[in-house]
Amino acid sequence: MSSPQSSPPVLTHATPAPAAEAVFPASGPAVWHGAWTTPVMRPSAAPWFETWAEQGFTDQSLRQVVRLHCGGSQVRIRLSNAYGRTPLHLTGATIGRTAACAAVHPDTMRTLRFAGSPSTTILAKGHAVSDPVTLPTEPLEHLTISLYFKEPTGPATYHQMSLTTTYRAAGDHHRDPSATAYTDTVQPAYGSWYYLEGVETSGKHRLPRAVVTFGDSLTDGYGATIDGDDRYPDVLAERFLAAGRPRPVLNAGIGSNKLLTDSALGGDAGIARFTRDVLDQPHIGTVIVLMGVNDIQQTDDPVPGTGHEATPVTAQQLIDGHRRLIRAAHARQVRAVGATLTPYRGAAGWSAAGEVIRARVNQWMRTSGEYDTVVDFACALDPDGTGSIREDLHIGDNIHPNPAGYRAMADAIDLAALGQ
Repeated sequence: MSSPQSSPPVLTHATPAPAAEAVFPASGPAVWHGAWTTPVMRPSAAPWFETWAEQGFTDQSLRQVVRLHCGGSQVRIRLSNAYGRTPLHLTGATIGRTAACAAVHPDTMRTLRFAGSPSTTILAKGHAVSDPVTLPTEPLEHLTISLYFKEPTGPATYHQMSLTTTYRAAGDHHRDPSATAYTDTVQPAYGSWYYLEGVETSGKHRLPRAVVTFGDSLTDGYGATIDGDDRYPDVLAERFLAAGRPRPVLNAGIGSNKLLTDSALGGDAGIARFTRDVLDQPHIGTVIVLMGVNDIQQTDDPVPGTGHEATPVTAQQLIDGHRRLIRAAHARQVRAVGATLTPYRGAAGWSAAGEVIRARVNQWMRTSGEYDTVVDFACALDPDGTGSIREDLHIGDNIHPNPAGYRAMADAIDLAALGQ
């Protein structure tokens, strides 16, 4: 079980910031908005694609690209060592506008500092927030964050599937704007994010409260285009911008995640990580919950630390789990939006008994009135009511949408129903 995100001690070396880069006090009056986020996970051997999480990093630089869903005049990042067993020593970090691939526009590169120091140590299970730097940004703009680790990190806290290419270089290249040294990427290129859990922006104007999308691989975006930014939360952010009211949309999905049970592949259970990954996001107003299909169909997934597989779930258990999320959201004055469980007939894990559970959970969601409103993703992907995702809306496995399917999901959301 994960704990709510806190602000543990961060050890730093006192090095003054140069005058060339304006640094603002973190305790100032600025309102910070989450511009991008990803839920972190414990390092593990991924059974379906390679990552760098278990081996960690030694005398290596990481370059990670993210797309912001809101802009501002200042920016800062959040780093996590939540699953680290030892302190994490970060030698240096920079941020700048993305050029092409691993390259950064040189005139936008800023050194990131932590309590005034260009290096920091993040305690085991701890987090760190960088000092703000001046870097004007716009919604849907890409930023590149470079991290250099001189000392061995050990296994890395990470997000398993980024669908965005992450680059690695031998030695210290965190200040190097060119892509020349960043020749190493994970293949196949599903990609992962390491230690990075958030980017925040601040400016003169207060934005509407963020929408956090909470779920499994359908929220995380499996089946979307690598480096294409066409997951359903990405498209939802584009819809807000096109409507003339840009609003942060933060993706808190984890592939293979379950609502009720921790998973060796899919991370902490949804009910365990909800506070950290949703409610503790800055300036949040609404959460969209799409969760439960993996609880139904992945009964052979080992539960970490127990030595046994997950037990079959009932519809009532899933409903009770959703009720826990609703209560937690309402206790923080957060609008809770339920998303109907999408069809998966034809997928490897489908069963008639599981279909009965899915139907009962969806009926409760649509009729109980317990969620503040409901988004019918099941209907968006199966508009004819066949019990299967329409053929042109999935990637061929009958469970994961393709980019057209993700757009159909985003288009099914009434923006007004998400509140302000």
